[in-house]
Amino acid sequence: MKITILTYGSRGDVQPFLALAIGLKKAGHQIQLAAPHRFANFVGAHDIPFTPLAGDPEVISQRLNDAGANPIGMVRAISDYVFSIAGEVLQQVTMACADADLLIHSFLFTAGGHSLARKLGIPDISVQTFPIFAPTRAIPPVFAPNLSGGLLRYAFHKLATEIFWHGGNLGFRRLRKSNPDTFNLKLDWPFAQDASRPKTPLLFAFSPTLIPRPKEWRSANIRIPGYFFLETPETYQPPEALKDFLSGGKPPVCVTFGSMIHSNMTSIYSRVLEALKTLQHRAIILSGWGGDLQNLSVPENVFVIKTAPHNWLLPQCKLVIHHGGAGTTAAGLRSGIPNLVIPFAADQPFWGQCVHAIGAGPRPIPVGKLTTEKLVSALTTSNSDEIRCKARASGKAIHAENGVQTTINFIETYYSQEYI
Repeated sequence: MKITILTYGSRGDVQPFLALAIGLKKAGHQIQLAAPHRFANFVGAHDIPFTPLAGDPEVISQRLNDAGANPIGMVRAISDYVFSIAGEVLQQVTMACADADLLIHSFLFTAGGHSLARKLGIPDISVQTFPIFAPTRAIPPVFAPNLSGGLLRYAFHKLATEIFWHGGNLGFRRLRKSNPDTFNLKLDWPFAQDASRPKTPLLFAFSPTLIPRPKEWRSANIRIPGYFFLETPETYQPPEALKDFLSGGKPPVCVTFGSMIHSNMTSIYSRVLEALKTLQHRAIILSGWGGDLQNLSVPENVFVIKTAPHNWLLPQCKLVIHHGGAGTTAAGLRSGIPNLVIPFAADQPFWGQCVHAIGAGPRPIPVGKLTTEKLVSALTTSNSDEIRCKARASGKAIHAENGVQTTINFIETYYSQEYI
């Protein structure tokens, strides 16, 4: 098959789909991956054909941080920027899908990707990295992770879907009215009943170890195949300074806030460094996009590097402090070490609560409430035998899963049964 994959966002939004693309290519399929242009080298290094998309995901990251966990604020934060680049992106993804047999799309392409597939007369599959568009009483919605009560949860799940669909549809209609030649597409919802074609499958790329399949998701079109992990190439060679640091003492704490960009990042890192100093922990800080430590005094027992493969580094660490992004949470749990989550925005508070619920880490500390004292207390709690034991157990369970292969098996079976 010729398969086009559409995704947009930070590295955490792109990397799982790159892992899927690599698996599909190894299975004999022709792949085209469309993602923000800044990931061209990242994707190209794995020899996957790439379509660069307009825009800068750093802008989305900044706006999501400003919006916090408010669902309406999140939609506004994303939509204003997305609609400003929508015309250019639509042209680019249309070219990427020109000769495709199947289209796979992620969160920001949920309605647009499905509608494009319908226009082209090809099947589509929705892959989400967090629970969305499938109401359930079993778990809270991502934007209200502390919400209790089964019926209320179900109602808020439906509300999230309605906000996403109607908000996106309203904006798209405005764009189509102002530029009908570019936006000559009718938006359709992929999970609505339609006698003319099978319901679009909805695959959740997270572990059933973390979120067991709710009874409301027994429909054949909803699956939880597991995480999509991008394995570090065997040829990977870490910098000598990093190897020397790791071998120079006890296993360190890893601190990584991924693609998060926050106006108060220097203060956040200052509190982290103070807590590490109080407990005399060695640490490795992955500074990522937003890690400006230039104005801070970093002690000798803390090593700073922009990035390193999580699946290579984390098993060599004693615990990981992170923002709760879906990809980082996946890597942190698979490593089998305690996860201390400091959520910034979007789905991160939800994943922090999930980590705590399975016992693999302490209660998350929202970034707006972070203090050195709270961090010291959480680090101390993370070192308990109970949390370490449960973190090892969840890591072992996730290691036994193969989300990429399970998804490939589903894609091939689905296509052959429905479209051949």
